[in-house]
Amino acid sequence: MGNEYVYDESYNLTSYDCERLCWTNCSCMAYTYTYATTNRATCKTYGPRTGKAKDESYREYYGIVRTRRPYPEEKEKKWVRIWSIITIASLVSLLSCYFLYKKLNINGKAVKYVMLVVFLEVKKILKLLLHRLRHFYNYIRADNKVNAELHHFTFQSISSATNNFSSANKLGEGGFGAVYKGKLVDGQEVAVKRLSRSSEQGVKEFKNETELIAKLQHTNLVRLIGCCIEKKEKILVYEYMPNKSLDSFLFDPRKKGLLDWNTRFVIIDGIAQGLLYLHRFSRLRVIHRDLKASNILLDDYLKPKISDFGMAKLFGIDESEANTSRVVGTRGYMPPEYMLEGSVSTKTDVFGFGVLLLEIVSSKMNHGSTQHDAEHPLNLLGHAWELWNEAGRGLELMDPVLEDSCTPKEVMTCIHVGLLCVQDHAIDRPTMSEVISMLTNENMHLPEPKRPAFFIERHQADSARDDNIGNGSVNGQSISILVAR
Repeated sequence: MGNEYVYDESYNLTSYDCERLCWTNCSCMAYTYTYATTNRATCKTYGPRTGKAKDESYREYYGIVRTRRPYPEEKEKKWVRIWSIITIASLVSLLSCYFLYKKLNINGKAVKYVMLVVFLEVKKILKLLLHRLRHFYNYIRADNKVNAELHHFTFQSISSATNNFSSANKLGEGGFGAVYKGKLVDGQEVAVKRLSRSSEQGVKEFKNETELIAKLQHTNLVRLIGCCIEKKEKILVYEYMPNKSLDSFLFDPRKKGLLDWNTRFVIIDGIAQGLLYLHRFSRLRVIHRDLKASNILLDDYLKPKISDFGMAKLFGIDESEANTSRVVGTRGYMPPEYMLEGSVSTKTDVFGFGVLLLEIVSSKMNHGSTQHDAEHPLNLLGHAWELWNEAGRGLELMDPVLEDSCTPKEVMTCIHVGLLCVQDHAIDRPTMSEVISMLTNENMHLPEPKRPAFFIERHQADSARDDNIGNGSVNGQSISILVAR
């Protein structure tokens, strides 16, 4: 027996959606999908067959169906069984040869006979192993191909999921388009990023993000579910983060109190772990280039996930630095060597992490939140530096809302590490692996930080000149600056 689901054209149910419905039901073993001329899609799911256990029994009984593909865990168990059988068979063959050899006298013909038997047995085992290895290689290659492929949604299904991109479903808007909350046909909630048609950078960023994110797997990176390229639309479908982005908590006076010190430290550590994966452990070295609070999403438990890889730059595993004539990022998070010279390295992200770390401690933005002192109008980095150099004033940078929940030594360590990350010269900044060690090792000796980048007293003339750099950014939005090489 099976369950039948019928949807009209407004849902635009696809075979992928039908497969997802099958996966949501533990007893579902197979499914059929049809799209009638009456603009109705039908998805039928089938439970286990009694009597016959083979997949062919579904075709005999139900007609043309698609059997549910096993999860990787099921495949893994299958291969464990196969290799166990091969190992046992090999041992049995070798032991048989050994006992046969011992039984016969070691002389002339007996030795030759035993050697021949051993040779034939070894040849048989090697042939079997070669066959299994070839099959295993094809399985791995096919599995990687499947994992690398994203689901391509139709525009109609995305429109239906977001209620025709209703403003009520809008989660926010970034440099290249708006993000909406949506619900797929199987009930899964998703975040839909719709790139602006007028964006000149949209196509490049879209291709970059889809190709890159599909290959990245880490608990502190947001997961890309699929995409849509239809009707001149460029749409990305992500897992939905119910608590939106870090900036919606951090810079909101009404909500920042929800982030106590322990939660903030977990967020800091999670961002650091995600960056370390990008810089050292992913298939390619990835430089995010636009690390900021609005690109850190929070899940149900306020755990962080780095998002928005449209500006990311890929390096070969042996590459560590490059120059670019196209500088992209957000003012206040870009280091001087990148912003002014186009030099990109992992230290570019380290600088952005340092800024973000000081923002998490203080609940203040680096860009656009100068300290109100007529004589010394400083940005957040300058303010942190001056407090650090005045004995006993370092903790004044911390948001007072954290006084009851913080560990002063831990806060001071975070400020110390933040200042090390935003030093003027890239060579002076630590790597992300060193940053994690500094944050987690209480007994580690930390070097004294040098003056941070962009530490200047900002006068009106400087401010005016600063505002004319590149294509100015509003409210911390991303910018693109062309630097002649």
